[in-house]
Amino acid sequence: MNNTASPGFDIHIIGERINPGFKSTKALFDTQDIAGIQALAVKQAEAGAAWLNVNIGARAMTDTEWMATVIRAIQDVTSVPLSFDFPSKKVQEICLRSWDAAKSGGQLPIVNSITEHRWDLMELYGPFQFKVILMASERVEEVNGAPVAKGNKTAQQIYETARRCALRLMREHAMPADDIFIDMSVSALIADTEQLNRGTLDAIGLIGRDPDLAGVHMMGGLSNVGQQLPPKAADGSDLKHQLESAFLTLAVPLGFDTVLGTPWRGYAPLPEDSYVLKAYRNFLEQSGSNALRAVRKFYKA
Repeated sequence: MNNTASPGFDIHIIGERINPGFKSTKALFDTQDIAGIQALAVKQAEAGAAWLNVNIGARAMTDTEWMATVIRAIQDVTSVPLSFDFPSKKVQEICLRSWDAAKSGGQLPIVNSITEHRWDLMELYGPFQFKVILMASERVEEVNGAPVAKGNKTAQQIYETARRCALRLMREHAMPADDIFIDMSVSALIADTEQLNRGTLDAIGLIGRDPDLAGVHMMGGLSNVGQQLPPKAADGSDLKHQLESAFLTLAVPLGFDTVLGTPWRGYAPLPEDSYVLKAYRNFLEQSGSNALRAVRKFYKA
């Protein structure tokens, strides 16, 4: 991997902005503003993005030609490889067929994302070469003889799913560890009464210490962590940004190395005396109503 996007951490950024979840980007899609989409791609690339995530929303299922047009237009203005963000095998195949490896200097795109119950996407591997984002938040269990998808909450569940799926990719598909990104699914603090943040961090540690998983990447989108919280922390700092940096301050030393995020945000480790980092450490030790009280400490002096 290259293109370290933040001088403060040894991390890489998958640029998230080509997504209709952002109002300004949705407007570009609604008006089919190709030049605007290209400018957004270039802005992220110039800010240091290692990949550009591409998601055009539900339209990808009904207008595959528009999907192909967006991919080709982005590749016309930047050599940064792309990450195709769709759960559908049909859409991913269109993306991969539209992709021109030569325009990215032979770098591989990313298929975002597969899960244990959405393994059919790997049927595309072989005809096409790509990296994958593997969701560790869901596992498959047999219930009355039928496979059922279940959410993971504990560190052990997350770790066991990540290990099982990553080793399957390596052994059944001969995929290099460097091509595997395990999405650790960072949860919002405001509703986390079950120590989900603590479970994610503990799972990162378990994966990072497993010699069989050496070389795989751990990643996540951090935008959820400060969801619905006030903009300012009790010390006057940008609460959401400080929370994202607090998570990274603890996660990066454990092996977390990739963020799905906005490249120009600029992430850096927080000092030990940081108000938000200390409040976050306290929050990680709480559960139930105590966790809710701990959340208030972030923005109430």
